[in-house]
Amino acid sequence: MIRIIGLEQREEWDGIVQSFERFDVYYLSGYVHAFMLHGDGIPILVYVEKDATRAMSVYMKRDVADDKKLKGFECGKYFDLITPYGYGGLVFEGDVNEKSVKNICEELAICYQSEHIIAEFVRWHPVLQNANLVRGIIDVIDLGSTIHMDTTSEEVIWQNITSKNRNTIRRAERNGITIEHSDDPELFHDFVEIYNQTMDRDHVEEYYYFKDAFYQSIAVELKGKYELFYAVHEDKIIAMSIILFVNRQVHYHLSGSLSEYRNLNPSNLLLYKVACWAAKQGYKTFHMGGGVGSGIDNLYKFKQSFNRNSCNQFSISKIIHNLEAYNEVLSYRKQNDKEFNKDSFFFPLYRS
Repeated sequence: MIRIIGLEQREEWDGIVQSFERFDVYYLSGYVHAFMLHGDGIPILVYVEKDATRAMSVYMKRDVADDKKLKGFECGKYFDLITPYGYGGLVFEGDVNEKSVKNICEELAICYQSEHIIAEFVRWHPVLQNANLVRGIIDVIDLGSTIHMDTTSEEVIWQNITSKNRNTIRRAERNGITIEHSDDPELFHDFVEIYNQTMDRDHVEEYYYFKDAFYQSIAVELKGKYELFYAVHEDKIIAMSIILFVNRQVHYHLSGSLSEYRNLNPSNLLLYKVACWAAKQGYKTFHMGGGVGSGIDNLYKFKQSFNRNSCNQFSISKIIHNLEAYNEVLSYRKQNDKEFNKDSFFFPLYRS
């Protein structure tokens, strides 16, 4: 039995998700609602029951014709799927073995073909390590690593932090920085200003700028599942982070800092205090993500300094469910774009 559930059935959606022992915030309807408003597609929950095994995954479903690069293509003819911003992929429960996983994956492939879904892109969850269950059944591509902090206790947190970072955290406190947190929606105004300045400084793509409706959605739809942590210096907010949490897991979602105060290292102290808060609240992990493009860059090394013993494999999957239809869309793109790069690693290639 396969069910595809939309946001119009949100109570049922979240009931199914939360019935899984290892569910995470990325699977909740309130999380994907914000990214629907951002234009990422139509959120769907895919739920499967077969014999003694069940599985779920969440996707953004996109009409191929909605892509500006495919202007003029027939609307409603073909669709593709992508896991929402962050991490996801199939979560299995029950009698989970190679045979049962393979049976579910095969049934899903047939279902997607009947729904005119031609391609699927998955960012597997590094903490759940759900990619390991489908290796050999689905093509899994290992990229880089991500970092999480073990938040079982404040003692464990401090022990895992590198000595250099401990000194930086102490120095930030001596510099008079304090860390506060709240779920007051009014704080999103401060966050947007700091976050957008950070994005400007880092010269990021337009995608990473979010409109007010996106933040309003977080405030309403994820109430009780987010906190805004912020660093204060001389009564001024100088760094902020949106922290998400559910089911024993905490996530570093979005963040920003004012460049003129970076020498005070507010982010080091902020993340340490988030981890300590998580420990007090009974959360077991604080997942911080990895570097830009999954590389071992300065961002990755910064995060790694919070847990020298952490290394979570980050993997993706690029799945074509209907090769003939995929090639049809690809040919359309080639014919209508003389600058199209057929050698791009982007997936699906017709959206590159």
